[in-house]
Amino acid sequence: MDPATSQEVTWASHLGQSIGFLEKVNRLFCYCEERGKRCMTDKKIAMKHKKKIALVAHDNKKRDLTEWAKYNRDLLAQHRVYATGTTGRVLEQELGFEITTLQSGPLGGDLQIGAKVADGEIDFLIFFWDPLEAMSHDPDVKALLRMAVVWNIPLACNRTSADFMITSPLMNEEYDRLIPDYDEYRARKIKRNESR
Repeated sequence: MDPATSQEVTWASHLGQSIGFLEKVNRLFCYCEERGKRCMTDKKIAMKHKKKIALVAHDNKKRDLTEWAKYNRDLLAQHRVYATGTTGRVLEQELGFEITTLQSGPLGGDLQIGAKVADGEIDFLIFFWDPLEAMSHDPDVKALLRMAVVWNIPLACNRTSADFMITSPLMNEEYDRLIPDYDEYRARKIKRNESR
């Protein structure tokens, strides 16, 4: 088989897999409708031109985040920047513009940022966390990362992903991010034995 034909077969295989996946998703929606269950729909949340960015770093990553922020200072200055405790104070000194500083991570700063994500007050999270160091507030870190995923905000956990995100053309544009419409979840009837 010549290379061109081999490549065409590979692409056809990927296309077939994609179509198969879409057919499964369609069957799932049909199944939900047949059973009288409503499937969750998406809702748009507008991200303005001026983004609300949270910068968080564990102790062993503060230097890395500070260097990254200094390199991207002019771009960050065009947005509203939030940070936890020490990171916020260091960044404000190094960057020379106002940073909204919350509590230190172990004192509840990660939870404050997570709450702001849930309330739509943070659009974008750059969190340089240390994967090799156990933290006393690991549950808070996990909760913050979970909120970023639940509310579908851009999340960078290292310098490379932060570089890719901040240089995206979407960074300086308005953008509608999609999130599941949680209204149905909030309004669901709770069974007597259901604890959540």
